[in-house]
Order: sequence, then C-alpha cells, then structure tokens
Amino acid sequence: MAVGISLDNLAASVASEGGIGVIGTAGIGMTVDGYRKNFRQASIDGLKNTIRRAREKTRGVLGVNIMVALTNYAEMVATAVKEKIDVIISGAGLPLDLPSYLDDRSETAVIPVVSSLKSATVIFKRWYGRYGYVPDGFVVEGPKAGGHLGYRVEEIFSEESSLERTVPEIRRFVDQVKRDTGRNVPVIAAGGIFDRDDVEKAFKLGASAVQVGTAFVATEECDADYGFKQAFVNACEEDITIIKSPVGMPGRAIRNKFLDDVEQGKKKPFKCSFQCIKTCNYREAPYCIAEALMNACKGDLENGFAFTGSEGYRIEGITTVKKVIDRLFGENRR
Repeated sequence: MAVGISLDNLAASVASEGGIGVIGTAGIGMTVDGYRKNFRQASIDGLKNTIRRAREKTRGVLGVNIMVALTNYAEMVATAVKEKIDVIISGAGLPLDLPSYLDDRSETAVIPVVSSLKSATVIFKRWYGRYGYVPDGFVVEGPKAGGHLGYRVEEIFSEESSLERTVPEIRRFVDQVKRDTGRNVPVIAAGGIFDRDDVEKAFKLGASAVQVGTAFVATEECDADYGFKQAFVNACEEDITIIKSPVGMPGRAIRNKFLDDVEQGKKKPFKCSFQCIKTCNYREAPYCIAEALMNACKGDLENGFAFTGSEGYRIEGITTVKKVIDRLFGENRR
C-alpha cells in the first residue's frame, strides 16, 4: 500500500469511516517535486506534507507504516512522532528500538508487525526489558498479504505460517503479557482479509482487529491512478504470483508483461537515485522497485507492476471506502 497507493486521501477516508487510516511511507519522497536531488530530505518533507493534508481531511485516527528496512528509518519515525501521528506500525524487520523515539509527551502508539510467535516474543522482551514499554498491539501479518512478505518462499504456502496457526499462538502470548503487566495488547490479523467471513474467522482465531490493504485499492478514494485500480478489476486468480524482489524478499504481485520480462532475464536499465532500502543490491538489481511501483501507481503498468494480497482477484469493480468497510463489518457497524 506504499509508494503512492495509500496517502492522505485514502487514509483520511478510512479514518473518517471509523478505522485507522494508514499512510504508506515507503517511496513517499517521490511525491515531492525535485526528489532526486535529495531523496532523504524529500522523504521527510513528503511524510510531513501527507500527514498534514490527511489531518485537514479528517478528525479520525491516522497512522503511518514505516518499514525497518528503510535506510532513513530513524528520521522517518522521528518525523512521524514530531507530527503527533496517532499510530506508527513498523515491520519489514524487527523494530527493536522503536520505543526509544518516544518520550513522556509523545502522543503516538507504536505497533510492530510480526509473522511469528518468536518475533513477537523477541520484540516484547526488548521493549519491556529496555524501555519498560508494552507494545500497543501486534499486527500479525500472514503469508496471504500483499507486497513484500516476511517469509521464505517455501514458507508462504505452509500451514505453519498461516494465520490459523499464528494468531492463536500470539493471542495466548498476549494473554500472558496481560497477566504479567496488566496491559491489554490487541492482536491485529492481516493478510487475506477481504470480506465479513474473513473478519469473523480472524476474530474466532483470537484477533481483536484486522488490518486490510488490497480491498481498499479499487476505491474512488485510493490515491493511485484509475489504471492501477483497473488492473485489480481485470486480474484473475491465476494472475496473482510470487516474485523475487530486488530487496531480497519474496512478494505477491499481479503478473504482467513487466514481470514476465524480468522473469525472462531482461534488465530494466535505471540509475538509483534513492538507495532507500537497506537490503537492496541496486548495483545488480534487474530493475528499481521504487520506480516500478511508482510508475504503476501513476497508471504506467508497462513500466511497473502492482503488489496485491492473495484475494486481489476478488475485486470486481471500483467502489468506495464506505462500501468496503460495510462489506467487512456490516452496514450496522456503528
């Protein structure tokens, strides 16, 4: 949902409907004019501008997703806290020092993204032992999620990696945390959540909330170009594939000619202006993923591609944020 997909308009629209509207921060500097001259500064400016625009559009709860893998992670987190964002969600690595950016005056909740009980335990022990801080929740992102996945390729379709296995494990863990600390830690299920049946299933597993991305892409309020949204409407189940990303992780995307070319060994020449992801070997990468994702966001699918969750093929047309949330929680949700 980053690189231009969930910015101020989509996030504010979700927040106004009672959810937490989350701004994707990866590549957010590309929304600033002249970003190639100083991408690190453009990222800070882009984040500030997007948060402030979203605040002008809603009085609801707003969050940002900041990947640990970003080369300017520390600056991005510090900026979000300074802007008094309501929630920081952080994954793509273990956000072991995230509470260190907060002080007694901070108004920001911090929620790590985890894919296993082991990672949740490591984060909790570090946060509580070093900072006396209990996580404000855990986003448990399963292998059906879109974009970069926190699993090895062979784990993606494994039962052991599924939400059915992981959510109950982490539910039991946070129940023990509550007994030990007195603090309630919500479990937020993510990956493959598309309709009310999915939500109810997640709740039965022990989740108390869900994180949803792909279902909001083909909405009028989404910040991406119409052509990007239409790619989801046109996609069939067999079009959704697992790719090897230049940043060294598997990802789930909609197959198109761009990805077919890459799979056949064709390089997409580029000059890296960003060096935005710590794990990206940009000198040998077959293409720049930041450029590819931004091209797609702007509707140029010939020179890019769309990340998607496993259920992206179920999108049948352009809709609205309200209708998506009604489908997830029912029309009488308030």
